[in-house]
Amino acid sequence: MALERPEIDYIDGPPPTDLEITDITVGDGAQAAHGSVVSVHYVGVAHSTGEEFDASWNRGEPLRFPLGAGRVIAGWDQGVLGMRVGGRRRLVIPPHLGYGSRGAGGVIKPNETLVFVVDLIGVD
Repeated sequence: MALERPEIDYIDGPPPTDLEITDITVGDGAQAAHGSVVSVHYVGVAHSTGEEFDASWNRGEPLRFPLGAGRVIAGWDQGVLGMRVGGRRRLVIPPHLGYGSRGAGGVIKPNETLVFVVDLIGVD
């Protein structure tokens, strides 16, 4: 399956206070379950500006992590759960499920809501 890098449209209006999960494409492969190791491609932008701060596509390889193990922000552990391989999902992650009041490495400002488009590539 040849995936294309997604474009994330700027979201107008106030950011949500709870995690928003929107399936863009529902996959038909293996399902991401708690404890499985998932491989994802993603693009992340700041809700406030629409500016991209990170994308696995830029590195040319997906991100692999154990789902539900706390290796990624809570919004990812919750938002990727239940996806099927081949699926594409938009996650709008409020600060308390992202990087909170700390922000991240000067790239994500404190209390920023994050918008990701995530493609589930594989489940082990």
